[in-house]
This record gives sequence, structure tokens and C-alpha cells, in this order.
Amino acid sequence: MGNCIICGTSVDGEICQSHEEDAVFEFRGTAPSQLTPGRYYRGTVDGYADFGVFVDIGDHVTGLLHRSELDKRLESLDWEPGDEVFVQVLDVRDNGNVDLGWSIRQREREFRGHLVETADDEFLPEELEDDGDDGSDDDSADDSDAEPEPAPETAASADDTGPSDEASPSTGGAETVAAESGSVAAETAVSTPATDDAADAEPEAEPALKRTTIDAIGNQVGSVVRLEGEITGVRQTSGPTVFELRDETATVECAAFEEAGVRAYPDVDVEDVVALEGEIERHHGDLQVETETLEILEGEARETVVDRLESAIEREARPADVAPLADHDAVAAVESEIGDAATAIRRAVMEARPVVVRHAATADGYVAGAAIERAALPLIREKHTREDAEYHYFERRPLEGRVYDMDAATDDVTSMLEARDRHDEQLPLVVLVGAGSTVESVDGYELLSLYGAEALVVDDSRADEEVVDAVTAAVAPSLAGADVADATSTALAANVAAHVNDDVRADLEHLPAVSYWEDAPETYLELAAEAGYDETDISERREAVALEAFYQSYKDKRELIADLLFDGNADLAAHVSEQFRDKLETELETARENRTTREVDGLTVTVLDTDAFTHRYDFPTTILLLDALHRREREESAATLGVGDDELHVRTTERVDVRDLGSAIAERVPNGGVHVVGGRDGHVEFLPGERDAVQEAALEALGETLA
Repeated sequence: MGNCIICGTSVDGEICQSHEEDAVFEFRGTAPSQLTPGRYYRGTVDGYADFGVFVDIGDHVTGLLHRSELDKRLESLDWEPGDEVFVQVLDVRDNGNVDLGWSIRQREREFRGHLVETADDEFLPEELEDDGDDGSDDDSADDSDAEPEPAPETAASADDTGPSDEASPSTGGAETVAAESGSVAAETAVSTPATDDAADAEPEAEPALKRTTIDAIGNQVGSVVRLEGEITGVRQTSGPTVFELRDETATVECAAFEEAGVRAYPDVDVEDVVALEGEIERHHGDLQVETETLEILEGEARETVVDRLESAIEREARPADVAPLADHDAVAAVESEIGDAATAIRRAVMEARPVVVRHAATADGYVAGAAIERAALPLIREKHTREDAEYHYFERRPLEGRVYDMDAATDDVTSMLEARDRHDEQLPLVVLVGAGSTVESVDGYELLSLYGAEALVVDDSRADEEVVDAVTAAVAPSLAGADVADATSTALAANVAAHVNDDVRADLEHLPAVSYWEDAPETYLELAAEAGYDETDISERREAVALEAFYQSYKDKRELIADLLFDGNADLAAHVSEQFRDKLETELETARENRTTREVDGLTVTVLDTDAFTHRYDFPTTILLLDALHRREREESAATLGVGDDELHVRTTERVDVRDLGSAIAERVPNGGVHVVGGRDGHVEFLPGERDAVQEAALEALGETLA
């Protein structure tokens, strides 16, 4: 028994439970499981990611302080790698991941006590130091009494005239060097009498290590290996410099130590082709190479590695053939483009380039984005040895609207440049899903290309030819002349995903059916049924995703969407979809009470003031509400017109070209600032002062178009 260091209460230990959060702990354990959730710890900043900050807790454990735990924006955090910080351990997961929380106290003096936590117990710092001093003295005493080891004999004594060990006939008396892939053992035994020349001779140099591949190092822990490949990332920690090395089989992190916080091998940078030798170790559960030598390859040696990498990547990245999930004309029209898109995504993973999926913030957009995520994450985990690789190399960012405009592109460029400067990450592949296939997005793609970043598009909208030259691949059936009336972005994206990773094909088969609000092709309904999803299952998941797509629409909600779509969580889907229906029905009732109808050239058009009679910042969105309203009204109404202060959205029974509609409105209201956003399936924007004139012009144009 002792007394609490804070309040003096008699306790079994150094601190009472009521004051545990008033002390800061210095961790000297060796495993995450030895941490105590709820306690505050001193640590050092290891590095940044888009989703948070990695903090080293002691020498053996790293935790993640997620951006959601911060009391400020991640971008405004002024921590630098190597800075001392204070964090709270929230949870230690079964896989060893450590979740950290924010501490408002960022100086040791703001805590009321300081303790050292080891693997077995906790101590006052002076107690542990005393123990360490005693042990050190004992070690010194032991060393002083120990007899020195005899120097190894390298030759027989010249005076020794007795018989020597017999030499092997095949070696002439010298033992051969034994070498295996991944390790070298060399011994030289001289079995003939030494001469003066032999005594003066320099020892033979050890033979060069044979190259091994990264996918073969898992069973070589403790061995020294030679790897050849391309540097795909460099980050400086408070301790070593960590190089990410890619060869033709996988990627591994290689730690090189100069001194704490000092850049090792400063001449080595991203995209350099190198030869590296080091010992294989496990670090926080991940394979890692402790670098002993690192050499930049030039000339023929470099070209050999580059050719090896390129041929291996191209061979592995491209699908052998394209086999659609089901018979669907819109998909069949773009089979070649599906193969190109899948190849681009697989190449990015193999080249350690982040994959950033920008998808529409709709149910279709979220499901389509989740399909690509489902395929990419296992591939990333397979190709990269670090445990948190999926957070570094894959991200979904919902996109407002269907245009990849300069605002969105600027955000992406800013993020990728920060990642390059902070972590030496490579430039990403940006995948647009359910958006980005019209000419309004070309400026955004050109901005990406100026920095060397690639983009590809997967979209069911009626696309523009200008996009084809701006992106690596465009999976847009309309460009192939196919009818896209029965297509969704999910139907296209799920087929791309199935060719990114064939192992998850069965997980994707029900997704196309989920994305249709009505009239899903029978072939997709059958596919879903075979996967165990009936029409109720499909409907509930679509509605649940639509609701979650609205709330916090700028976040990916990776785990929640996966639970709804893949984990068979019927209770969760039913619960959320019930909320969806309640909210939608309430707003639909309000909209129907406040709509007006207009007769135009013998046609009935429903008109809704979307600013006056919708909750603009609550669920459902204007787009979702207009879609549902038109489905309810179309028996009596040929079109539904949603008119806001500066936007006009139209839904029609027969598909219209919104560009043509916009041109007709602009002719009638030349000073209205009328323009179309989102191409033929987009919407019309105008100046608020011309709202009434624009509405009347739109009604006239609809009458001419639909009559």
C-alpha cells in the first residue's frame, strides 16, 4: 500500500482511481495491449494523414488521433513531426490499433502528476531511475570481473608442426561461402599452416546478396535481404526516416536511421530507383526493413529495374478479359472502357498512388463509390505491408452536384500537394463516379493534369466528347451511342469494381439493383435474389443509404455504408429506411399542398417553389424531393418544375435535353444570366431578379418540347 501522489489517499499503487485522469503517463511498454484506456500519455507527432495525426506513444506504439477528436480543424493544427504532445488513449482494438483523444492540456505542468507506465506496473520517475542506476552499477561490476574472450584464430601457429584438419579436396582447404535468398552466412576456415603472406592477406569480401522480392520476405524475419525497386514515399518521423519501396510484387516500408529526426539518405527521393539492403523485422505488427545500405541505381541497372516494374504491373493490372456481372446493353457498350478503368485503378494501387473517389452525394453515388471501395481495399492491404495502408491509399469524398468544377478540383489539388509536401506521397488517381462526364468538368481535369495527376470517369449521364481527351478512361455508355435511360452509375461502377478485384465479385452482385428507384432491369433483380436479397431488402438499403448520404454529406461514412450494403444488417437497414420514409412523406405532403399546376399547349405541368415550400437545409434534398414528387404526379402531369431563387430543375415523363431547354429560356430572357450546369441531364441557373421571367419562359419551352 502507498499514497496517491495527488491527494495522498492510501492506495494500492501510485494513484487513486478518482485522480487517474489528472496525471500524465510516460509509456515504456512494448505493446499496445499494455496501455490503459482513459489515461493521458505523453507522445511525439509521427506524421499527418487526411483523416488525422499519428502519434508515437513511447518507442514501440503508435496511435491515431482522428480528426473528429480534434477541437479545431486538422489544417489549423500547428504540430510538426517530432513535437511533444499530450493525448488520451480512448481504446486499444483487438488488432492493436490505438484510438487517441484530444487533450486540452498540452504542457506537462498542467497535469497534477507524472508517472511512468511499464509493461508490468507504474512508477514515479525517480523510482524507475533509481532501479536503472542500480542495475547499471551491477552490470559494470560484472563486466570488470569477466575474463576477456580470446581473439578468434585466423591461422594455425607457425610453430605448430602437428597434423592439421584435413582440407576438402574440392576446395583446396578453404570453406565455401554459404548464401541463401534473404540471408548471408560466410565463414573462412584455413586448414593449412599459415605463412607470412597468408597472415598479411586481407580477408575475402563477402559476396553480394542475391535480390529477393517483397512478397517473399514474410518468412525471412531476422534475415538481411536485398531489394530493388522504386521509392514511392518518404516520411520523416521523430526517429528514423521511413522510405516506402515498391518492387514488382508489393510495397514495404524501410526505416533508415541517421539520428533522431534527421533525414537519412537525403539524396534519395520519390521516384528514385534504388537497391536496398537491410534486416527484415516486424514493427507494430507490420513487416519493415531496417535499412543498412541504400543506393540510387543509374544507367543499365536502373533500366533493368524499371523494365521489370513496368512489365509486371502492366501484366498484373490489366484484366485478362471483361465479363460483365449481367447482360445489360449499357454495360456491354463500354466493356473496353471498363477494362481500361479497372486497369488504371489497379495500377494506382500497385504504384502506391492514392485512389480518391469523388462520387455524387446521392444514393446512387454512394453505392457506386462503395462498390469501388469494396474492391480496392483488399487489394491495397495485399500490396502494402503497413497496417494503416487503406487509410493512406484510398479515400471517398462525396461531391456536391454532378460537375467536377474548379472548386472541387482546387480542393483536391490542395490536399494532394499537402500530402506530397508533408509525407512525400505520390499524386493520386481521382475517380469521378456519377459525376464529371460533361464539358463543365474539363477545367477541373486540366488543373489535375497540370500537376501530373490522373482522373477517370464512371457516369450514367449523357456525356460530352470533350471529356474523353481530358481523362484516362471514360466509362460513359452515352458516348458509345447506348441508351442510358435504364443505366445507373452503380451498374457501371460495380462492373468496374468486379474487374479491379475478382475476389469480391460476389459481394457486388446485388448493388446494381439497390441503385434503381424504379424499373430496375430484371437481370439485376435476379442477380440480387441469387445473392440473397429480395425486393424489400433492396428497397430498404437504397432508402437507408439515401438518408445517410444527406447527413454529413461531406464525409465518406465508410463503416456505416459498408454495414448497410455488405454485412447483411437487415435490422439496421430497416430502421434507417423507416426514418427515410417518414421524413420523405412529410415533405411530400407539404409539397403537394403547395404546388401549382399550369396548362401549357394542352399539357399539365406541376410547379413547386422550392425555396418557399421546402426545408432547404433538412432532408430530403430538393433533387430527391422533386424526383419523388414527379413519380407521384406523372399520371396527371407531363412535367414537374422546381423553381428556386436562382435555380430551375425539371423532371419530365419523356426525357428532355436540358441544354436545349436552357437555350430556349436564354433566348426569351436574354438578360437573365441563364446557363446550364451539368449538361443535358443538368439544371438551369439564372439571376434571381429574372426569376418570374425565367419560369414563364421555361413553361413555354416545355410546351414546345413536349407537345
